[in-house]
Amino acid sequence: MVNYLLKKSYQRKDLKEIKFRDLWNDHGVFTTMWIYGKPPRILFFKSHIDNLIKSLKIYKIYEKKIKLKILNLLNLNIKKNIKYNHLLRVAVKKNIISISLRKKIKTYKNFSLKILNYKRIKPEYKNLKYLTILKHLSKLDPSKSDIVLTVNNKILESGTSNLLFVSKNKVFSPIKNFYKGINIKFFEKKIKIMKKNIFLKNINNYEEIILVGSGKGVTSVKKINEVKWSKKSDKIYKKLILIYNREIKKQKNILNIYDRS
Repeated sequence: MVNYLLKKSYQRKDLKEIKFRDLWNDHGVFTTMWIYGKPPRILFFKSHIDNLIKSLKIYKIYEKKIKLKILNLLNLNIKKNIKYNHLLRVAVKKNIISISLRKKIKTYKNFSLKILNYKRIKPEYKNLKYLTILKHLSKLDPSKSDIVLTVNNKILESGTSNLLFVSKNKVFSPIKNFYKGINIKFFEKKIKIMKKNIFLKNINNYEEIILVGSGKGVTSVKKINEVKWSKKSDKIYKKLILIYNREIKKQKNILNIYDRS
């Protein structure tokens, strides 16, 4: 069961609070950010907000003052005196902004993936069409497993994260039909990540599979039982963890750091 610290919804026109709606499956977009520490910090905050605004424009539900409204709601609901280790979700549709905070779940070393033959609707965008994924994720322990989405024998992404594949110290990600998240964009600036179709039938060519995302952070996959794959190395995972942890320490206090214009 999801442990929520906060669940609130607001009318976009006047920011009046209304009954909470998660907005799943509506026409809209969302972003999920890791908020941590006291005073609170959010990893890659500016990139998340900028990407959310870009998505609102693509989905034709953008308005000139929407960024200011979102930032005002975040400042209203994020408290200085709380030590956070949560996932902050901001979801937006034409007339509603919803904000929620849930506890971030630590992943364990025996992490596994379960194959699901499914491609998200318009997967290149962080839209709200997630009910099928949420249905399957609800059957799993998020600290120990995730689903891996596949179509025509190609691996795309996990239910929560981007995927990296390591073969002979080279790092690969799928070519298309997945959402490129803020975390994988960060790693693309730090290491060489090559594009390649990742086929299930060739999965044993890879020594490591690594999840990167706001919820899972950097997580090493131990096994995929359906295709009898198991991890053979931790080398690149350890390298990514070092890069990631350095970035975590560099982030600034979230309150009042963003240009509200």
